[in-house]
Amino acid sequence: MSPRPLILVVIDGLTPSMLEAAIGSGETPNLAALSAHGAYRRVTSVFPSLTPVCLSSIATGAHGDVHEIPHLAWFDRREGRLVEYGSSFGAVRVAGIGRTLRDTLVNMNAQHLGVRAVTLFESLADAGLRTAAVNFTAYRGRTEHRSALPFLGSVLGPEHFFFYNLFSSDRTGAPLSFRNRPAGSIDAYATAVGRWLVTRDAFDFLVFYLSDYDYASHVHGPDTALEALRRCDDAFGSLAGAAGGIDGLLERYAVVVMSDHGQTRVHEATSLGDVYGGVEGVLPLGSNRAAHVYLLGACRLDPRDVAARLDAVPAAEVVLFREGAVAVARREGEELLFRPTSGGGFALSGDASILGYPDALARAWAALANPNAGAVLVSAAEGHEFTDLGGGHHVGGGSHGSLVTGDTEVPLLTVGVEGTARSIVDVAPLVLGHFGVSVPAYARAA
Repeated sequence: MSPRPLILVVIDGLTPSMLEAAIGSGETPNLAALSAHGAYRRVTSVFPSLTPVCLSSIATGAHGDVHEIPHLAWFDRREGRLVEYGSSFGAVRVAGIGRTLRDTLVNMNAQHLGVRAVTLFESLADAGLRTAAVNFTAYRGRTEHRSALPFLGSVLGPEHFFFYNLFSSDRTGAPLSFRNRPAGSIDAYATAVGRWLVTRDAFDFLVFYLSDYDYASHVHGPDTALEALRRCDDAFGSLAGAAGGIDGLLERYAVVVMSDHGQTRVHEATSLGDVYGGVEGVLPLGSNRAAHVYLLGACRLDPRDVAARLDAVPAAEVVLFREGAVAVARREGEELLFRPTSGGGFALSGDASILGYPDALARAWAALANPNAGAVLVSAAEGHEFTDLGGGHHVGGGSHGSLVTGDTEVPLLTVGVEGTARSIVDVAPLVLGHFGVSVPAYARAA
């Protein structure tokens, strides 16, 4: 008997506490009805817990050491230039609007996503299964699609591929996605496309990505964007309605609902450019609640010197760097040295409480091992954020990216899928296992 097709719903930035409260209070009746049929748990995100990094991990079943996407803003050593995926409009202007659009919409998948990484869309297409995605950033697949904007050219994505009206593999009648984002127009576009796909049973695997909750939570703060979550619930309800209701949907499809990262409230923003101002060859790139510090050719400092300059910076809770085969986590002058062991754990020396967050050792080690990472990585303290290239921040609202629990924990609800997960990197193996498709070697090793 063939496995049921599977819908993976990703609600960007949704915290477990917000989902649990909304289901319990009846504010999200469609997700509540779904939860009555499935298994729920909290799982961990990756580090930095920023959307391009997280979605790449969901798509590939890997941390950044494999998929190689390090941050929202980073320095491409091969090309000797900045990469900015859209931290804010100000950051986009500094990096260059045309360059940022191309990096975000095309190059992230065509050039930046690591060649060792295999996406769900690639693995399932190679197994002869029909894949589809709506607005999902880590989309690399096997089918060529040409953009509605000629300067973007063509990309390789899922068989049915819809990306903010810029790439549309089929005529669906969906409205323009960017007409009124604060009112939920992007998710309204995704919903129209999702209904079209479900009505036609057009896929074996669909990633249905809803980004407007994260947008609202950045503005209003975590666990306060209830209206945006109600719209997400309506969006899922629309998919169910296209299948004849929740029962009809679950007769036809397995379903996974998850988030990519959490959010925590921020009240203060810090410019790392001010910390390293005038230090030749040091390039700090912050965004949200994480930063990479790159040491360029003219730099005379080593990573330890650069890290030590953050000891007195309240925003910098944990500072990470490598010394040979050992990683160092530093906080206010105290250190923890760690390295992986052959048994799958970590050998530690120093104050283990420095990395006393969920799965922090593995997440920090993988982030440092990303070939595109800075020499020093910084995780923000509670309530703090690092300004981006344009000076942007979310003070008064919510943000994410750090190692802290609130940025890290995400909800995971599965219906009709065997197995469980501890991390968002475990979701791709769950999906592949559902279809009886082999997982990549790096996922088996994990």
